[in-house]
Amino acid sequence: MSRSLVIVESPAKAKTIEKFLGPGFKVLASYGHVRALPSKQGSVDVEHDFQPRYQVLPESRKQIDLLKKEVEKSDELILATDLDREGEAIAWHLLKALDIDEDSSAPKVRRVTFHEITKDAIQKAMAEPRTIAKDLVDAQQARSILDYLVGFNLSPFLWKKIRYGLSAGRVQSVALRLICEREKEIESFEAREYWTIEARLESTGGQAFAARLFSVDGEKLDKFAISNETQAKELVSALIQENCQVADLVQKQKRRNPAPPFTTSTLQQEASRKLGFSARKTMSTAQKLYEGIDIGEGSVGLITYMRTDSVALSEVATTEAREVITQLFGQEYALAAPRTFKNKAKNAQEAHEAIRPTLVSNTPDQLKRYLSSDQYRLYHLIWTRTVASQMAAAILDATTVDIAAGPRFILRATGQVIRFPGFMKLYIEGTDDAEEAEAGSLPALALGEAVVRREVTPEQHFTQPPARFTEASLVKTLEEYGIGRPSTYASIMNTLVTRKYVRLEKRTFFVEDVGRVVNDLLVNHFAQYVDYDFTAKLEEDLDAISRGEEKWRPVLKDFWEPFIALLRQKEQEVSKEDVTTEKTDRTCPECGKELVIKLGRAGKFYACSGFPDCRHTEPLSAEEREEPVMSEEKCDKCGAPMLIKDGRYGKFLACSAYPECKNIQPLVKPKALGITCPDCKEGELMEKKSRYGKIFYSCNRYPKCKYALWDQPIDEPCPQCGYPVIVEKVTKRYGTYRKCPTENCDYKLVLVEPEKKEKAAPAKKAASKKPAAKKAPAKKAPAKKSGKDS
Repeated sequence: MSRSLVIVESPAKAKTIEKFLGPGFKVLASYGHVRALPSKQGSVDVEHDFQPRYQVLPESRKQIDLLKKEVEKSDELILATDLDREGEAIAWHLLKALDIDEDSSAPKVRRVTFHEITKDAIQKAMAEPRTIAKDLVDAQQARSILDYLVGFNLSPFLWKKIRYGLSAGRVQSVALRLICEREKEIESFEAREYWTIEARLESTGGQAFAARLFSVDGEKLDKFAISNETQAKELVSALIQENCQVADLVQKQKRRNPAPPFTTSTLQQEASRKLGFSARKTMSTAQKLYEGIDIGEGSVGLITYMRTDSVALSEVATTEAREVITQLFGQEYALAAPRTFKNKAKNAQEAHEAIRPTLVSNTPDQLKRYLSSDQYRLYHLIWTRTVASQMAAAILDATTVDIAAGPRFILRATGQVIRFPGFMKLYIEGTDDAEEAEAGSLPALALGEAVVRREVTPEQHFTQPPARFTEASLVKTLEEYGIGRPSTYASIMNTLVTRKYVRLEKRTFFVEDVGRVVNDLLVNHFAQYVDYDFTAKLEEDLDAISRGEEKWRPVLKDFWEPFIALLRQKEQEVSKEDVTTEKTDRTCPECGKELVIKLGRAGKFYACSGFPDCRHTEPLSAEEREEPVMSEEKCDKCGAPMLIKDGRYGKFLACSAYPECKNIQPLVKPKALGITCPDCKEGELMEKKSRYGKIFYSCNRYPKCKYALWDQPIDEPCPQCGYPVIVEKVTKRYGTYRKCPTENCDYKLVLVEPEKKEKAAPAKKAASKKPAAKKAPAKKAPAKKSGKDS
């Protein structure tokens, strides 16, 4: 009997697929990428046409050995990795790591892809094998090499000119620029005062409604027409002398269509807005829904592939949706023909479907008992968006009423009434509250009808600065510019936070001092490489490679030669002092020399320019701090606004009503990791900070559950004992490794070997025979960090 070995990326996916294939097939996981460019200089040979020097990843060696043994026992090798560029590259790397030629006859090599993990999709894919798409592999290789060339050349430049351990990434640096430029807009913003006048009116039927002053003496009022209180009060005084009646009434019927089904980007945005999920949490939860959940009949994939730019739905999906809509809402809510959508995203790759349920008849309520809270909420979001996209349009009556107040004034009221809710009965993008659309409805009014004026109120306003980027708005902006790929956005944002270039508070990005300095250096000296259009053009070049229209090596050469020439030039021109030191007009109180602003580990501070002779330092004054004083938080004890203050252990929130209220809270709230507590099985592990600033991880059900870890938990079971999580640890002695947190299990997997040190030359023998005095052991130098980044 012939035997086929199927290789996928994850064990969860392998388990789901194996049950659909039956005897004769064995499904194993590669555990993600198996080969990559080593995190060190020289991994790309630029002198020999950018030849990459891939190596099998240390954590993959054991699995590759296992796969080799299984291949020897198999007649057929089926590569069933994901259907995007990255999945295609993993399939190619697997063949290289296993030392198998694609044209081999023993075993015979096949490549299959599927956009959902269901029995029909798997069997169809197995019946339609193909070869590895080399153009997709080349595009992914080009992306990896580009990111390597930027990271491993620009990052060391930052180490020399700012400080060790910083990183620059091809897309990461552009995302940082977006955040920094928005922060500068906010800082330079000057608020402008303006006033509006609103009247509370009542129809002859006794129904109240509001109208706003629209025009005076035939002149339409623009936003700043009423610029001060005196002007506003004069208009109010004149207006209250007049009688009011309906002067004009316009009613229009409007049709409102639903939003398209989810792409990777729109899913991340909506999950952030509605569920409070980070992009990383959204993708990890979606991955589990895609790979398979046991719903009583074995593991089955519940959603289609979650890395997609497409807004298209298959005919099968639209047919299923129509049946579900008819059954749940009635025939009038279903469409006679499927609704199609056009993708507005730049550089969209629409090779497969939008993100949708694999079986639309699997309603969220039916699956709720099989899913975790996060899985249910995300599945509910995907299901409602998919079904709503195929529901009838909403029909609304939009009404505009002009109220004449004497010969001089026109007040305008607008509102809408939902005549037929259509898709809004199920889902509205941005808000799930259908009543919000009805909030502006107006009473029935007739032309010439007299209305009663109850009160007229002037209201002061100030223009607001642009809002800081949230995860959702940053993802949207990156996609609009065509920068990066939606599947990489989560890692890009995570890198910016991890490097402490920005901090994330309430899903809003705030720039840190070091992020500003890094961005200013890159914008001032490498403007082309953090330019939005240039970065988007590179994405277009990568797309062209994937379509076979461009070759990857010439694209790399066009990028590399001017880049490395500019970098070498800036190595000579830019000094560390120019980047990290700002001049001031203040003098040192100790020696009289000029005080300068320097960048330290904790941010910017004043230092004497006479260092090291004079070591005077002081914190920046409150006026010069870039941190806003007032936070958006309200005191949970007295309701007063909370202030952001600096303390011994860093920034914290303090009530502005001090000393009457002495409430304080941590500025950075515990961060959810999306990992179920392995002890109580109910709570979720959170990343927290101790009072001394050390990170630890504990259950959110504390004090009911006191489970805690000092090492970073990884949401993978221990391969040796099956414990629900393992941990990752970094030490100078053992390098980076993963281990089981339980005392009785000795599982350990080294990811990065510790840095080897050169042995010191043997000391010469002392002339005296007396024993030498013992010296305190010298501190070890910290292990070097790699400069590679996404």
